[in-house]
Amino acid sequence: MFLASLTLTNGYNKTKESMTNHTSTPRSEEPEDIQKRNFIKGLTGAILGFMTLFLTIPFVSYLIPSSNEGTEKKFIKVPNFPGLPIGAPTKMTFQDVDVQAFITSNIVYDIWVIKHAADRATVYSPLCPHLNCRYTFVQNEFKCPCHGSVFNESGKCTGGPSPRPLDTLPYKIEGGELYVQWQLFKAGVPEKIEV
Repeated sequence: MFLASLTLTNGYNKTKESMTNHTSTPRSEEPEDIQKRNFIKGLTGAILGFMTLFLTIPFVSYLIPSSNEGTEKKFIKVPNFPGLPIGAPTKMTFQDVDVQAFITSNIVYDIWVIKHAADRATVYSPLCPHLNCRYTFVQNEFKCPCHGSVFNESGKCTGGPSPRPLDTLPYKIEGGELYVQWQLFKAGVPEKIEV
């Protein structure tokens, strides 16, 4: 048999046969060592199981809706309605919480409200029906700064390119408090179409 000799940097000689024909260290069969191995296997399996569960929960919650909350529109309370002056258009804001899968967001809406009585009001979307720009109330008129649409207090378009009157939002008044259902409408068309 041919044996190649190799001189190592530390001065020792080794043959090729001694470098390739090594035997592995035998595993200990003592009960104490077996228990340690089984404990480490179990611990590793438990950690991997928890990691898998932790990473799977968001994926499953994304695929399966948690409730029927998103299927029907809800009315959201608008604060400070009882203190509004009667007959004066007032810009108001309110918040809602949007939950999609495991992401929760706070959304702030603004609306225009004209309080006619303690139990009656007109609620306008803050977006101009022309191209959804936000309008303001100046000199007893609602005016859109983008393209010059002008609306009176009853929402009728009195000038500019808007194809329809201001969009009203569904509301209800319970116990003196105003609740509004937020809706977004298609811009630039004569019909009031929710999107």
